[in-house]
Amino acid sequence: MAGKPKLHYFNGRGRMESIRWLLAAAGVEFEEKFIETREDWDRIRKDGSLMYQQVPMVEIDGMKLVQTRAIINYIANKHNLYGKDMKERALIDMYVEGVADLNEMTIVFPVHPPGVKETKLSEIKDKAKNRYFPAFEKVLKSHGQDYLVGNKLSKADILLVELLYNVEELDPSAIASFPQLQALKTRISNLPTVKKFLQPGSQRNPPDDEKCREEAKIIFH
Repeated sequence: MAGKPKLHYFNGRGRMESIRWLLAAAGVEFEEKFIETREDWDRIRKDGSLMYQQVPMVEIDGMKLVQTRAIINYIANKHNLYGKDMKERALIDMYVEGVADLNEMTIVFPVHPPGVKETKLSEIKDKAKNRYFPAFEKVLKSHGQDYLVGNKLSKADILLVELLYNVEELDPSAIASFPQLQALKTRISNLPTVKKFLQPGSQRNPPDDEKCREEAKIIFH
């Protein structure tokens, strides 16, 4: 039997957190090998594990996968979170790309200097409330189903709900005007596997702070 997936990243959310969310939602137990020192980073970089000399990297099913989207797609395919046909997969990918665009802004937010943060926070709030959240609200309202695509849980639902949590940490009123998104968040959060992941003491990481990101920069640069 294959062992648990092993995740290699620094001890923070960054670009690994979406992978943690997806594995957790699929009910997959995983291990983490944190890169905590420059020596750790030099070791993994020199042993041939990293195709492009960068992380996230996930050891799974005998492979050492890098690139966040490739990892997410493999996990989604393996655990039936990627639609039933090409059309559904195209829609799922389209939604996930939109999620990723906004989520990237929340990932890099902690590294902005104090004088820039206020502007960046305004940009996140504006794009969330006026571009991305209305689009996803419209999709859910248009078909009246429980999930974004095919009335079946997919990576798009899971990653969208991760995004909702991330944006709400910066703006607690972010989804107040979006009842469909509120319902989706509640629905996904109540799935037993996700509910467990959201409990204190799970492998879900707290928000990255400036100290966390600065430590990562020291290790990786």
